Amino acid sequence: MKVVIIGAGNVATHLAKALHLANVQIVQVWSYHYTNAKLLADQVEATAIESLTSIDEHADLCLISVKDDAIEEIAQQLTHFKGVIAHTSGSVHLNILANSKKYGVFYPLQTFSKDKELSFTTIPLCLEANDNATLQFLKKLASQLSSRVVEIDSNKRKILHLAAVFACNFTNHFYALAEEVLEAHQLEFDILRPLITETAAKVQQALPLTVQTGPAVRNDEQTLKKHEELLLQQPQLLEIYKIVSESIKKTR
Repeated sequence: MKVVIIGAGNVATHLAKALHLANVQIVQVWSYHYTNAKLLADQVEATAIESLTSIDEHADLCLISVKDDAIEEIAQQLTHFKGVIAHTSGSVHLNILANSKKYGVFYPLQTFSKDKELSFTTIPLCLEANDNATLQFLKKLASQLSSRVVEIDSNKRKILHLAAVFACNFTNHFYALAEEVLEAHQLEFDILRPLITETAAKVQQALPLTVQTGPAVRNDEQTLKKHEELLLQQPQLLEIYKIVSESIKKTR
């Protein structure tokens, strides 16, 4: 199988490397910045290309892994491509690729950073396609990377992506807010790492609602009030604290 990678960001980089390790041939890499394409191409024994018009139109698959609002623009320039075209977005509808004959979605449900190595073996790969033949093609490829291959349509994938934002992006932002609170009082973020690890470990075995702890779930008004007083000089954090505490109270 011959694959073209469009993009050289976090998702594109991890996917290209995973495919390469699975002995899938990456033939070309394109990026808005040629130096980034060249850097990734060198890592997966591919050729970096400067123009979308140079794409090998006889490759089996073209994976579009760019920011969401650029997918349609890229796809419109690939109408000559004869293989399967798929994007890797969690929130973009399948039909954005409808100008192609064979198209689909190849969405890895994970958070990616270029400098953090990951194994794809347990990453859910969420697939969708315009016809069964294309879906089976994508499933065969996905099964070479992961043991968790899921067929899911665009509407449910959007819901999944929304949930992932709460579970991942918002949670990480809360870590940053916690660091802000600590720094304001000359405390190190490192002291929270064991707590973060244990919190994440709990929901591997139980549903989040059943393991919720803290002053809000206990309805400990004295502690809540003390925390709010500590945040009086940080009104944005105070507002967030009140909103989230109230949400916990309502769902406990």
